[in-house]
Amino acid sequence: MRLRLPRERPDRPPTGYKIAYPVVSRDGTRAGFTGVSLGGGAPYGVLDDARCVYGRRHRAPARRCDCGFHCLHSAAEALDLVCTGEHRRAVLLEVAVLGAYIRYERGMRYARQRVRRVRVGPCACGRAAARLADAEWGLPGWRVVTADCGGCVPLRGGVTLAEFARRAGAGVTVVPDPEVEGTEGTAGTAGVRDGGGASVHELIAEAALLQARLDWLQGEVRRESTRPDGGTGGGRLF
Repeated sequence: MRLRLPRERPDRPPTGYKIAYPVVSRDGTRAGFTGVSLGGGAPYGVLDDARCVYGRRHRAPARRCDCGFHCLHSAAEALDLVCTGEHRRAVLLEVAVLGAYIRYERGMRYARQRVRRVRVGPCACGRAAARLADAEWGLPGWRVVTADCGGCVPLRGGVTLAEFARRAGAGVTVVPDPEVEGTEGTAGTAGVRDGGGASVHELIAEAALLQARLDWLQGEVRRESTRPDGGTGGGRLF
């Protein structure tokens, strides 16, 4: 006699968590995600169906295959994956598991999903994300974008968090990681260029350069003032 796993019929779609890389289409009109492992070469939308990555004609998830969307039951376990070097720039997705699914101890493999919420980690400098900027790699027709505070990365092919959510559609919410210092009250604004002017980080760098030039000028003045001729020997500073 062959034992069968119990069938579940939940009142509402189960919730799962996974990590992925956000992507923007080449023409900038669409946004989506791509996985970090199996199926990473096939971007998917906010509401999408799984397809067998091996090209087989069965429906995902097939019991004798490992195709289908994958998620974990715990957000904490999904965030643990971001600690690994190759996944540092991934974002956390909260998804609704739709259609048929197979439950495992730590997660599920399933046929259809809706991405409900996207949690964007900090910029490489440690500040809260204000936008998603070009990560300088991608897939055919898609550019991968990564968290940026607004001044560390040129905006090539990038978008604000709100604009990414609009292009992704289907009511998805995109927010900066609430655990990052400076997130509250600064989401979407920290370090962003205002009307084409310099960013905060560029202004800080410019101020440091001006201070260095001032220190050099003061050194030259002191050197000239200590000359035997009292600094009147015709030497010019500029």
